[in-house]
Amino acid sequence: MINTDICIIGAGPVGLFAVFEAGLLKMRCHLVDALPQVGGQLSEIYPQKPIYDIPGFPSIQAQQLVDNLMEQIAPFKPGFTLGERVEHIDRMENGDFIVQTHEQTSIQAKVIVIAGGLGCFEPRKPAINGLEAFEGKGVSYFVKNPEAFRNRRVVLSGGGDSALDWAIFLAPVASELTLVHRGETFRGAPDSAEKVVELAHQGKIRLLLESQITDVAGNGHLQSLSVSTKNQGNLLLEADHLIPLFGLTPKLGPIANWGLALDKSAIEVNVDDYATSVPGIYAIGDINTYTGKLKLILSGFHEAALMAQSAFKYVYPQQKLSFKYTTVNGVNAF
Repeated sequence: MINTDICIIGAGPVGLFAVFEAGLLKMRCHLVDALPQVGGQLSEIYPQKPIYDIPGFPSIQAQQLVDNLMEQIAPFKPGFTLGERVEHIDRMENGDFIVQTHEQTSIQAKVIVIAGGLGCFEPRKPAINGLEAFEGKGVSYFVKNPEAFRNRRVVLSGGGDSALDWAIFLAPVASELTLVHRGETFRGAPDSAEKVVELAHQGKIRLLLESQITDVAGNGHLQSLSVSTKNQGNLLLEADHLIPLFGLTPKLGPIANWGLALDKSAIEVNVDDYATSVPGIYAIGDINTYTGKLKLILSGFHEAALMAQSAFKYVYPQQKLSFKYTTVNGVNAF
């Protein structure tokens, strides 16, 4: 039996930062994640994707952010159970929780923090004829290694932040890069959209707006795709790779059976401290929902800080919480 103050379900960036905030209050943490490594979506789906909205970093690769977070929490010596999915949560008579994984690992904790990102997730697949036949043969839904696309003909499809970010990143990597978007304007960050439009004006990206990919074809590997456009009719594009980027479909999995108040596929929380409807259980990051929710890593970091303060008061109601600034005391002083 593993014993800890806080059991954090999910070892993505928000779960990792929660260790830091809890550590400042001298609370021990143990993290559980179904993935075999820490980092969540950042490490599993797009480790080399650039991230632009982390304070103090004009741009940082996803995996580098994870590595930095691991270095930041190292002084607090958190425990990890990786490659195991949490199946059950039970409450003991003394109020502690017993968390049990599908591999029968048991963790006793005073507080549970669910930081599971989108929960179990899978890519949203567009309705393109023949798409699944070329999965792994030119069609991929994530960019793990940008070098795999060097000097190749690449087509991106989508209009959100991921499509824009990868268009900017892969423009100097691919021999030909085309971005296909069914809308007239983008859903992503305006600054990224401006950069993509400018790259198109410079001839570094082929931009097809109000367009949709209808078919893919090839002989054992993707070779071409058909695009229906509003202004140019039907086009046939030669391509080595197609990367549809339409986001992820969230699935809560076992979390849906834990008695928490839910709103569709998200956990409802109190915005004062991100507590769920079950006392002693908190939810932070993309997995929670509340009025004004922004699914940003930055927002998750904020939620982790407030959660830790509340968790301390929950576990030690008689103790006075003395908050100290790390700029004065440093980390090792806590």
